[in-house]
Amino acid sequence: MNENNRSDDITPIVSSEHLASPDSWQLSEFEYGMIIAYNAFSRWMIRCMGAAGHVDFSPLDILVLHNVNHRQREKRLIDICFVLHVEDQHTVNYSLKKLVKAELVGREKRGKEIFYFATEKGRTACQEYREIREKCLTSTYRAMDQESDEMRNAAALLRLMSGIYDQASRAASSL
Repeated sequence: MNENNRSDDITPIVSSEHLASPDSWQLSEFEYGMIIAYNAFSRWMIRCMGAAGHVDFSPLDILVLHNVNHRQREKRLIDICFVLHVEDQHTVNYSLKKLVKAELVGREKRGKEIFYFATEKGRTACQEYREIREKCLTSTYRAMDQESDEMRNAAALLRLMSGIYDQASRAASSL
């Protein structure tokens, strides 16, 4: 075993070796996995939405649309930001404006609050996205013969790590 507690035939795959400590290679490998997964997921969302006939939307725009359509309940900007874990409300507000302009999302002002909802066109776009997702992504996933426990564990690990990263970002803000 070398100093990194790895057998010599296994080389860690990291994006920034200079950030990895001898006892934290696994964290660096995890971060690189998140980087490539995030970029692949972003590319997927854009291409899937494009295949559904809606181009010029960013990954955040698409996430916002699906969140607004979720359970067909009206949502406020703050609710959308909370669920998507987005700190900068301005980015979500910009996405909402784009979606309203594209007539995928509607808005209704009640007092000082604005509530957003998926329009019929928006619900149809989400349904078309789902059909393409089933055809291109879900069918491949099913063919992989993955254990559902593995996916649940991976999702739980990602949620746990997001909490650790949130805590670290708060600590870094106080330095």
